[in-house]
Amino acid sequence: MTSAASDTAPGHARRSRWLPHPVAAKVPEITVLFWLVKVLTTGVGEAASDFLAARSIPLAAAVGLVGFVAAMAVQLRARRYRPWAYWFAVSMVAVFGTMAADGLHVVVGIPYPVTTAGYLVALAVIFLVWRRTEGTLSIHSVTSRRREAFYWLTVLATFALGTAAGDFTAFSLGLGYLASIAVFGVAILLPLVAWRWFRLDAVAAFWIAYVLTRPLGASVADWFGKPSAKGGLGWGDGTVTLVGVVLIAAGVAYLARSGHGVQPARDEVAPAALAAED
Repeated sequence: MTSAASDTAPGHARRSRWLPHPVAAKVPEITVLFWLVKVLTTGVGEAASDFLAARSIPLAAAVGLVGFVAAMAVQLRARRYRPWAYWFAVSMVAVFGTMAADGLHVVVGIPYPVTTAGYLVALAVIFLVWRRTEGTLSIHSVTSRRREAFYWLTVLATFALGTAAGDFTAFSLGLGYLASIAVFGVAILLPLVAWRWFRLDAVAAFWIAYVLTRPLGASVADWFGKPSAKGGLGWGDGTVTLVGVVLIAAGVAYLARSGHGVQPARDEVAPAALAAED
């Protein structure tokens, strides 16, 4: 069967309907506001996961899985970057990724150093396969179904790795939440310094910082939410979750209204396709 015939086959038509081809980049430009909202989603993911798990682990798992699937369905059906769809997906990945990492330790009993190392290896494998398949790890190249699949698989792995790493420093190393905030707060500046003054590759700098947002945000959420006996301020995970959701919603509302962070058109997407309506 020829390529043209394949494109008109019933199976292809169904796939195009439910997973339409992107007409523009599906992820936002990297700005200061991007990093602020990203850190907020990591904190909410941590607090929400802990809040639900404290009441019922099966309930937490069900909510996390359903939310993750629903968010991915909305995001994958979009044909270009939509702030509400994108950040809803990131938030649900934050909750689901947190549960994936915590589940291996709490339910299965695997130590934090082992889970941290395991997720680090998994992330490295994803990066290797993505790079060898697509030739780039740049977010500016996320203009196809396959590249978007690699992107979200990577995001999920970074959340799981960040969760395990944050728990590793707070508990296994005994640093606690506040010291962990200081450690990851300094660490997240290193890729910026290396990029600006030591010519670190921009794509590498982005993904290093992206991974570090997870333990930083989670450590901040835990410090605010956990009781003083555990080194926190005692606000409660539910309160931290609610405040975080409100702040995320405000940030995303601004992004949606202003158009801030929309990537400019790239050569990978045909100009005629960019003009197409969703």
